[in-house]
Amino acid sequence: MKYFSAFLILLAALWFATAQTRTREPLSGSAATLSYIHSTWATLTRSDTDCRSLADVKVNAHPVLYLPADLPTPPEVAALTTACHVDVRHLPRRIEKIGDMQPGDLPMPGLLYLPHPYVVPGGRFNEMYGWDSYFILLGLEADHHAALAKDIVDNFLFEIEHYGGVLNANRTYYLTRSQPPLLTSMIRAVYENAASFPATAQGRIAARAWLQQAYTLAQQDYSTWQRPEHKAGDTGLTRYHGYGQGPVPEMADDSDYYIDVIRWLVQHPGTYNSSFLVKGAEHPSDAESARLRTTSCDVHTSVVCMRAWYDGYRLSHDFYEGDRAMRESGFDPSFRFGPFSGATDHFAPVDLNCLLYRYERDMEHFASLLGDPAAALQWDRRAQARYRAIQRYLWQPKAGVFADYDFVRHRASDYAFITSLYPLWAGVAGRDESQQMVAKLNRFERAGGLATSNYNSGLQWDEPYGWAPTNWIAVEGLEMNGYRADAVRLARKFNATVDAGFAADHTLREKYNVVTGNAHVTVSTGYKANQVGFGWTNGVYLKMEQLIHAGADEPVVR
Repeated sequence: MKYFSAFLILLAALWFATAQTRTREPLSGSAATLSYIHSTWATLTRSDTDCRSLADVKVNAHPVLYLPADLPTPPEVAALTTACHVDVRHLPRRIEKIGDMQPGDLPMPGLLYLPHPYVVPGGRFNEMYGWDSYFILLGLEADHHAALAKDIVDNFLFEIEHYGGVLNANRTYYLTRSQPPLLTSMIRAVYENAASFPATAQGRIAARAWLQQAYTLAQQDYSTWQRPEHKAGDTGLTRYHGYGQGPVPEMADDSDYYIDVIRWLVQHPGTYNSSFLVKGAEHPSDAESARLRTTSCDVHTSVVCMRAWYDGYRLSHDFYEGDRAMRESGFDPSFRFGPFSGATDHFAPVDLNCLLYRYERDMEHFASLLGDPAAALQWDRRAQARYRAIQRYLWQPKAGVFADYDFVRHRASDYAFITSLYPLWAGVAGRDESQQMVAKLNRFERAGGLATSNYNSGLQWDEPYGWAPTNWIAVEGLEMNGYRADAVRLARKFNATVDAGFAADHTLREKYNVVTGNAHVTVSTGYKANQVGFGWTNGVYLKMEQLIHAGADEPVVR
């Protein structure tokens, strides 16, 4: 008997040793990626009472935290002066709308205070971004972090109330522009998530009160897009527009970008180049500096402007207008709107108008929930008017695609860009239109997912690169319109690319090479690094996994 007991003990020891070996084996494929994502939310989470939030590699300056002009300094913020060696200041006046305050109105660049924790994209992007946060929020909710998802939306409501609207991100140099309008989609995601509020009578009262506040502030944010500067001519559609003059100050950490643009334009004379370049000296006299303030930018107030010179040329005021609009679009840069998208402000883009259509439909839904049928009717009329304008100007029946519209030259763009699939997601595309669009998926579909365009310009928002947000909007749009097989196929391709990238360097990236199906990226001009982190890739990967395995017995997000 004692030999049998010893044998059992030996078997148990062998099993335990084997189990220990198994647990030490590295995870592979989606399991490894999922494990990384689950552990990364904490790494990417910031709070404005956390010293990590204050660092900004884009602008190398002493850290400054700005509070709204009319907000008393919270004690925990005052403590940062010692704990983080940060200069805590108040903005000099109240901001009513985006563009009311220019970065040059402040003595130093800095972080804009937000009261709740948030998740940053990663890498050089160490603040809360306007459209990144939607895809991050989807991932947080999929990964059972409902409270943090709600905190992000509450921060956006704070931005609207105190900084004039949803900002590109909460830095002072972003006070002049917004980003693709996804606020109402975030509000819906939080409000409709059962985990956001307690399942009690009090919880339902709190949810309704929260929705009322969110709806009221979303109206103010919507007004940003209704301002005259955002009108796309007389089309009834909307364009991107950045308030401010000259090059954007955050490009101080990429001193070669504008120089590279000038060099390319000089070497490739073309359609837009005559309006994108002006003659100018490297070190202009006072008289020439005065002229450049109106034809180009102010060399005395902007170091970035002063450096932007090559071979006797500077960039024109017209180019900088388009450049700022491009940055509001989030697609910075590509060749979608001319070289380096310098004519972004000349177009009514498919993506922006589809997002605003969905925004208007969401607001109609909120008004109905809140018992205001008159307001719901107004939102319905706005949505119908935009739908008609989209059909008139953006749908191209002969080509069977939605295309951006150049309202300056009165013609549709022939540049294939992945945002032509946004109408599927926004509910704009009819059945026949959807069929024609799906038949042309090969314009973008590659071995590793959907490429952003079918033109290799060497820039990050063109082929061969694919990005999480646009892949998700396309995939979910296909799913919503009944094209599940296409949606699953593309989701599998994109997540396999993310897995391959993770296997190679053990991190997630902001963009991928969907032609080679990995994270190998070589950008010639612009943001040349492939940032690590990465917030929206985390979120989209989780949502893709859910979509792939929808209906399976085993849940994907564990």
